[in-house]
Amino acid sequence: MSILSKDLQFHIKTTSENIGKYVILPGDPGRVSLIAEKLENAVQVVQNREYNTYTGFLNGEKVSVCSTGIGGPSAAIAVEELVKCGAHTFIRVGTSGGMDLKVTGGDLVIAQAAIRGDGTSREYLPEDYPAVADFTVTKSLADQAETLSEEIDGKRFHVGVVQSKDSFYGEVEPETMPVSDFLEKRWKSYLKSGCLASEMEASTIFAVAAARKVRAGAVLVALWNVERSKAGLPDMVAESPERAILCAVGAIKRLITADK
Repeated sequence: MSILSKDLQFHIKTTSENIGKYVILPGDPGRVSLIAEKLENAVQVVQNREYNTYTGFLNGEKVSVCSTGIGGPSAAIAVEELVKCGAHTFIRVGTSGGMDLKVTGGDLVIAQAAIRGDGTSREYLPEDYPAVADFTVTKSLADQAETLSEEIDGKRFHVGVVQSKDSFYGEVEPETMPVSDFLEKRWKSYLKSGCLASEMEASTIFAVAAARKVRAGAVLVALWNVERSKAGLPDMVAESPERAILCAVGAIKRLITADK
């Protein structure tokens, strides 16, 4: 006997009938309704645990929005169960901390790949296999971001590598950790390698997508950049994820059109 049903998903409590093939994945359950406002005729499907799900339409195609909660384990569950419901294209939309000095608060960061600092992806991919976004999804995000951006601080967009990790405080307060030497040395190496930003779900989502043969991408808004502050450079603190949301929704529209 199994506790898993072929129809009703165990954690997100959805079925194939109420999930679209295209899904936007915010981390915050409270952000789902904000994204759903950008869809046509969106309704809440269900909320269970950290998973808040709405479904509506874009360009005549059913599209869903499902929160993943914070971190890799819950994000992996969401993607797994959404794939079981028939979804094939995923865009993570969320926030990040800027790392490279060219990233200022408010900028969009599109992840073409993610450093696998999470633990969950190890149960999907070999250790030396990269967590990479789907090219088509990434290009759609970049094309949409270009229409939303300007060459001024807080309005630019960047495409590149991000860091995904499991510990928020390991990033923002590394000096308080017993393994501070390791954390700080690793951070410096990422900076030297041109890593754009740090977040907590992209590598897991990319890994699950690779294992399940579906498409995934990610667009993040940089909340701020602590490295710019350390260097005495001006920075901004972003208060709204609106540009990232518009980028994700616009990219989904582009993908729907291209897929038809």
